[in-house]
Amino acid sequence: MQDSVGSGRLILSEPIGSTAEVRMEGGQVVSWKNERREELLFMSNKALWKPPKAIRGGITICSIQFANFGSLEQHGFSRNTMWALDSSPSPLPPANSQSTVDLILKPTEEDQKTWPHKFELRLRISVVKDKLTLIPRMRNVDNKPFSFTVSLRNYFSVSDISEVRVEGLETLDYFDNLLDRERCTEQADAITFDGEIDRVYLSTPTKIAIIDHEKKRTFVLRKEGMPDAVVWNPWDKKAKALPNLGDEDYKTMLCVDSAAIETPILLKPSEEWTGRQEISAVSSSYCSGQLDPRKVLYGLS
Repeated sequence: MQDSVGSGRLILSEPIGSTAEVRMEGGQVVSWKNERREELLFMSNKALWKPPKAIRGGITICSIQFANFGSLEQHGFSRNTMWALDSSPSPLPPANSQSTVDLILKPTEEDQKTWPHKFELRLRISVVKDKLTLIPRMRNVDNKPFSFTVSLRNYFSVSDISEVRVEGLETLDYFDNLLDRERCTEQADAITFDGEIDRVYLSTPTKIAIIDHEKKRTFVLRKEGMPDAVVWNPWDKKAKALPNLGDEDYKTMLCVDSAAIETPILLKPSEEWTGRQEISAVSSSYCSGQLDPRKVLYGLS
């Protein structure tokens, strides 16, 4: 079904040549390349590839929580726990190609000491043509309800953060984590970057565009079941303070996450939540005025 490239790592391949590399530790996508073999995801040049620490880059699934809360570690434990291949992804059809893999995470006894609930967290990862799709599913297999938050942390590779704009979050409210989660309203026509940013945008649309002027590339992020979006770049001072991020790495990365944070998802026993995220990378000549970003965002003709 997939090609193994060593202990705990899989390569998904698509006939036209695009690939994704998946790490069983954390269920993390650590590479996504298009048919021209161009890397589309950022990976820190100081990334620590030693478990149980999460790798700084790619796409990570952060759950049972996103942020610090009580005795749970920051961003939960799903991103630095060993996942397993899921042989029963029902109700999704079984994966029958080299371009799809199904993973599952169940809590260990150690996990349940800090979060005493039984669950099954599933993740389908597919690469098809120019699209990378992740379908996370959380099932409550406990005898009591629980609530959780989740974020798919997407590290996009960009040419120069100062040449990037994000469309689709205009006029929305957001929590500013640099101002102790103060609730603000986005005033700009688009988000551009000239300093550190750490925001949780609320009730966001299903499509968000990340436009890279210099590379003439637009990432189109489509999501379901995750109403919020996190936008993060550490900028220079924070980058230097992070041990697993190069001092200059902030210039070529941008995180735009699909998330459910403001309102935790409540699951009763036997209930299941399903989310979906699809990322496509399209060539654009927006910097020469030939691409109207509204067409990318809303499918206008």
